[in-house]
Amino acid sequence: MSGGLTSHPHASVFPLPDELERAMRRARRLQWLWMVVLASIVVAIYFALGNSQAMKTAWIEDLLSFVPPIAFLVSSRIERWAPDARFPIGYIRVTSIAYLVSAVALAGVGLFLIYDSASALIRAEHPTIGSVELFGVTFWFGWVMLAALAYSVVLPVVFGRLKMRPARDLHDKVLWADALMNKADWMTGLAAAAGVVGIGFGLWWADAAAAILIALDVLHDGFRHTTAAVRDLVDEVPRTVDDKEFDPLPSRMQACVEELPWVRGSKLRLREEGRFLTGTVYVQPRDGLVDPRWVRDTEARLRGMHWRVDHVSVVPVPDLSEVTGGRTG
Repeated sequence: MSGGLTSHPHASVFPLPDELERAMRRARRLQWLWMVVLASIVVAIYFALGNSQAMKTAWIEDLLSFVPPIAFLVSSRIERWAPDARFPIGYIRVTSIAYLVSAVALAGVGLFLIYDSASALIRAEHPTIGSVELFGVTFWFGWVMLAALAYSVVLPVVFGRLKMRPARDLHDKVLWADALMNKADWMTGLAAAAGVVGIGFGLWWADAAAAILIALDVLHDGFRHTTAAVRDLVDEVPRTVDDKEFDPLPSRMQACVEELPWVRGSKLRLREEGRFLTGTVYVQPRDGLVDPRWVRDTEARLRGMHWRVDHVSVVPVPDLSEVTGGRTG
């Protein structure tokens, strides 16, 4: 989704390209539907809690799963608000803030769950699972727990896979983090199930141990996404949506600038604001002379390269060595 897009002076006010507008609508529908499904999962787990620490931890994790979709739905609306006197650049960075809020919530609850589960293990609590009668049949309540866990695992994995495509297309890190959490829910269900089965076999410590494993997974997700969100907010070099490598788009932008006949060299200072790239491109002219039209045309050319390029200024300088930081071509 790069070439051939209409250049726009401010991506946060003007609509995204048509295919991305469709991706955004699909993502929002997925999140609304997911929250309905998640509510049913939370209810199912609640009525199957018993006195299992692992079930309680899985239930709290499911409650926490509401944070990313709500953050995505709110931020995806606010980022389109027009700039005003108080916010002259607009609200495009709200997605980065939503990413940080979601990540910190994950990390905070992960720490609490580890403390809560470890306390139960230290106190050597011996949870028990009794029997329940339904339609005149008496059976072990652990089967109800395992059934609820199975229900809580299958649908999140499906939704997680469905969310990954629009997350990549939209370069939305909140949606990406949510998709990864959903895909990893099978580990939570497996750990909680191991705890329930452990209780059934008289292994009292298995329940708390399983709860600690779930909590560690929550904390790991929270810490990883918090560090990524903080790096974005302190203007690290832009990275891909999965945070595994540097974003290739700045390299393409630099190549685009340096193939111009009037440019001797360039240095980029780009940052990620939400899903968009903003910043400054410093250029050293070949003969020291610059036509203002060349600067305007270069800025328009960069904005036309990709829908994510927004608010990029081209600044001619006599010597690139005077520009500190940035990416040198």
